Amino acid sequence: MHLIQQDPDLSAYLAADEVIDHDHPVVRDTAARLAGRVADSYAYAQAAFEFVRDAVPHSADSGDPRVTWRASDVLRQRTGICHAKAHALAALLRAEDIPTALCYQRLAHDDDGGGGHAVHGLVAVRFHGAWHRQDPRGNKPGVDARFSLEGERLAWTPDEKSNEVDYPVLYAEPHPAVLGALRAARDRPALRQTLPTAL
Repeated sequence: MHLIQQDPDLSAYLAADEVIDHDHPVVRDTAARLAGRVADSYAYAQAAFEFVRDAVPHSADSGDPRVTWRASDVLRQRTGICHAKAHALAALLRAEDIPTALCYQRLAHDDDGGGGHAVHGLVAVRFHGAWHRQDPRGNKPGVDARFSLEGERLAWTPDEKSNEVDYPVLYAEPHPAVLGALRAARDRPALRQTLPTAL
């Protein structure tokens, strides 16, 4: 799939903001700890991916009702849905000057047994002049996402017959519809009812 930068300026994919707050001490400390264990930026990106994937449980998997959306809160509280985990990974990668975008899929949604569709969040990292999508959602039976620059190893591949979609746009900031739902939700069951079903 051909990925499309929403912003032609690559520096936009290194920026800090209210959501991807990589200037926050929690993010900086986590990034420094991970960076101290590796030799180069590729190894750092893989370590950051695996940390968010494995050390921050997906709240639907763990049954945690809390809703997080700011990267520092995700890392501090160690919980979040896919979008929140994508924000945390983007912050950790940008903290080490690795351009990182937010991207989305429309998937059949059954995390809570409700059916229907929901927008799923993941990231893309820029290495060797190209973007590579990564999904830090968290593995579970039937899901085996891995960090890879040699072919995608995402949690899911959309099925067109089920009206699932890969959105090609790479966003420097969270999509407003996704962020609005996250910020307004009092808990995860409420968020399940308000997350966008398409972009």
